[in-house]
Amino acid sequence: MLEIKGVVPPLITPLDENERLDEKGLRRLIDYVIKGGVHGVFVIGSTGEFYGLSFEDKKRVVEITMDEVNGRIPVYVGASAITTRECIHLAEMSKYYEAAAITVLTPMFITPNEKELYDHFVTIAKAVNIPNVVYNNPERTGVNMSAGLVERLADIENIVAAKDTSGDMTLTSEYIRRTRDKNFSIMAGRDTMILATLVYGGTGCVAGTANVVPKLVVEIYDKFMAGDMQGALDAQFRLSLFRNAYSLGSFPVVPKDALNILGVNVGHPIRPIQHMTEENQTKLRKILVQIGAIEK
Repeated sequence: MLEIKGVVPPLITPLDENERLDEKGLRRLIDYVIKGGVHGVFVIGSTGEFYGLSFEDKKRVVEITMDEVNGRIPVYVGASAITTRECIHLAEMSKYYEAAAITVLTPMFITPNEKELYDHFVTIAKAVNIPNVVYNNPERTGVNMSAGLVERLADIENIVAAKDTSGDMTLTSEYIRRTRDKNFSIMAGRDTMILATLVYGGTGCVAGTANVVPKLVVEIYDKFMAGDMQGALDAQFRLSLFRNAYSLGSFPVVPKDALNILGVNVGHPIRPIQHMTEENQTKLRKILVQIGAIEK
């Protein structure tokens, strides 16, 4: 059985100036985060700009990732789309390439009610026999998964975890409280709340910042697991300084530009998103120096 735990970065998708997949860049990034100690990788998620990739691009990302990871850590694949049908298509592709699990975001643009959401997730889970992580990110989709919905979904055999990016710690804690007696995991999706989620009983995080500073994010998890609460808190506060800098650019360009600053070249965002201004890149560099990611 797959244990959903630890630090799992939703990988940036490296792209060239023509928005074509940079295969060498993806391999380089995978090795960079694995050397940083992460416990899994998650491809074609929102940080990976799944919404701007063709199905063929997504397939190629998964192929490269499975090859480069080569069994070292679990690979999670995003199977998110507006329609249930397309999510199943992505889940089938993920199963074909022997991914460890899929992650399914609530539909975006449309606003399904709770019954429609429940049927959506259950239909996907029953269509393809692969572990499912359901993903709540209301800021991006406009749809919020209630604690009651997650509690019901936790009873479905291959829905094994939920990632919460709501930023609402009360909601995250309710996810944990209501599912704590089930074989179910809750992962932090808001990088400023990793430690808080662990304290409540969460099992880890899907953290976009772990693309850039994997060792720092892993430090939060490892120190918490070792009982070093002060050390975990210190690491969380350092990470929060970087995560709060996401306001310097349009999502998800800040971690992409940060990796470029660090020399882990991941190229360009998908338009209409553009690189940060030079002024904000200078501010970001100073923050990366402040948290110890680079030297002055």
